Amino acid sequence: MIATGEHLLKRTFDAPDEIRQVGTGKADVLRLGDVSMMRFSLPVGWKWSRHVKPLAKTPSCQARHAQYVVSGYIHIVMDDGSELDFGPGDVAFIPPGHDAWVLGLRPFVAIDVTAGEKWTQAVASSLATT
Repeated sequence: MIATGEHLLKRTFDAPDEIRQVGTGKADVLRLGDVSMMRFSLPVGWKWSRHVKPLAKTPSCQARHAQYVVSGYIHIVMDDGSELDFGPGDVAFIPPGHDAWVLGLRPFVAIDVTAGEKWTQAVASSLATT
C-alpha cells in the first residue's frame, strides 16, 4: 500500500513495500507518499566496504542517512577521516562519503528516514542486470 494525499496512515515494517538484500545486510523499505523509511538490519561482521562497495562501484557509501538506532552498534568513518560510534537510542546524521561496520556481537538495526530511495538501489540495479 502506498499513501497518496494527506490522511492518517498506519504501516508496519513487518509488511514492507520492498525488501533489499545486499551482501549479508537487509533493508525493509516503506513508502509513505513522498517519504520513504527504511529499517536496516546488518549482521555481526557486516562492513560496507567489504559487502557493498564491490557492487556499488563507488569508493564509499554515497547515501545520506538520518537514522534512529534501535539495537546494536555501528562505527562510521567519513572520507575526511572523522569517525563516530552509534548505539541504541542514538540519532545520527551521516552525510554521503562514509564507510561503516557493525561493532560487537549483536546485529545492528536502525530506522532511516532519508536513504530509503537511494540505499542499495544502484547495487540492486546492477544485480538485476547481471
